[in-house]
Amino acid sequence: MTVPTRPAAETAPAAPRRRLHVITWGCQMNVYDSTRMGDVLAPLGYGPAASLEDADMVILNTCHIREHATEKLFSELGRLRRLKDARRAGGERMLLAVAGCVAQAEGAEILRRAPYVDMVLGPQTYHRLPEMIAEAEQSGRAVIATDFPPESKFDHLPEAALPAGGVTAFLAIQEGCDKFCSFCVVPYTRGVEASRPAAAVLAEARALVASGAREITLLGQNVNAWHGAAPAGGEWTLARLLYALAEIPGLTRLRYTTSHPRDMDDDLIAAHGALPALMPFLHLPVQSGSDRILAAMNRRHDAAAYLGIVERLRRARPDIALSSDFIVGYPGETAAEFAATLALVREIGFAQAYSFKYSPRPGTPAARAADQVPEPEKEARLAALQDLLAAQQQAFNQSQVGRRLSVLITGRGRHAGQIAGRSPYLQAVHLAAPETLIGREITVTIAAAGPRSLAGAWPAEDEEHAAA
Repeated sequence: MTVPTRPAAETAPAAPRRRLHVITWGCQMNVYDSTRMGDVLAPLGYGPAASLEDADMVILNTCHIREHATEKLFSELGRLRRLKDARRAGGERMLLAVAGCVAQAEGAEILRRAPYVDMVLGPQTYHRLPEMIAEAEQSGRAVIATDFPPESKFDHLPEAALPAGGVTAFLAIQEGCDKFCSFCVVPYTRGVEASRPAAAVLAEARALVASGAREITLLGQNVNAWHGAAPAGGEWTLARLLYALAEIPGLTRLRYTTSHPRDMDDDLIAAHGALPALMPFLHLPVQSGSDRILAAMNRRHDAAAYLGIVERLRRARPDIALSSDFIVGYPGETAAEFAATLALVREIGFAQAYSFKYSPRPGTPAARAADQVPEPEKEARLAALQDLLAAQQQAFNQSQVGRRLSVLITGRGRHAGQIAGRSPYLQAVHLAAPETLIGREITVTIAAAGPRSLAGAWPAEDEEHAAA
């Protein structure tokens, strides 16, 4: 995924104009980080490149969660080396930086295998990009910054240069993880949990709304573990922050991701029933339905605890829909333990879910386990789970047909005369309607459902006008 950089802030120097291209892989936090790297570089005169070939600087913002992440990076670096060499032959320079979690985990290896890379920086150090560029340009040598500074990067980031018209927005409020799941690299690449102060979050949210945002998704590796400094002293929980955000005029929708079951406290569950702005869709990873596998993963919850959270959420908000993450073929997983995962999925019913074969991540405890599940067995289990999850998603989408849903219109659709938006359950909704509705929340009758999206009709039945 390529994330275009924002236009430079008005205070940025007009010249020399430099062109920046950021390629982003992975989670929403990486998308947020890529945008903020553009903000950091705007005062140096960096603006968006018209194309990759045009760029004076290319940043690869990497993700280490999925299998083959390192191989994917080096494949892309090989392509970029040819572009860099072509620019040099023409008397121009292209700076090449590798950022994100692969950079954090394998910085020295990146420079060994790709010595033409100019900068390697981890997720906690991208606020130092200006000084890294200066050092790389002056010394002609590669610069690496993969330490975990004692101060938060959020304390050093400039005010976001917000483009007008963005109907939905991400807002990072928390970073890092203290859970140390045995399969996960996040604690090693993102560091320990850190929460932004409530005042900073509220200020950025107000700025996003002033620039046109109507829906904000709060981001964090363990977002519901957020416990930020309160504006008047003391500390707030995520539930208290959500109540404060819901009071911002013009902010009609709130979401948060990704959550950990251990941090779903009573106040947060109650907020789902009390706050109309908090959308009835929650991503809550469970990973497995087997208690033994959950213990081996160091998840610190069992299947019964997860089911209890789901029951409490549904009591608080009966129309809530759930999404989750699953790993199949974790070391030592038996056929019966995989069957327990299928049973949990059938009992809960998910509107959407992500599922993966276990793949060893270097440096994690599970990667050293001797009882790895054979690849063909992992593939068979993944196929069976994905068939069940796809059937549940299709059934949930189909259950919306004939309903009138509030849809936030986010932009043009794929076809002429079509616009698109999001349902409260994060489904894509397409409908034939005027583009003047973009940015508004309207009532739409759902006419048809596909595997991943809905088709709507507007005006909705018995509705004469769009809701403001």
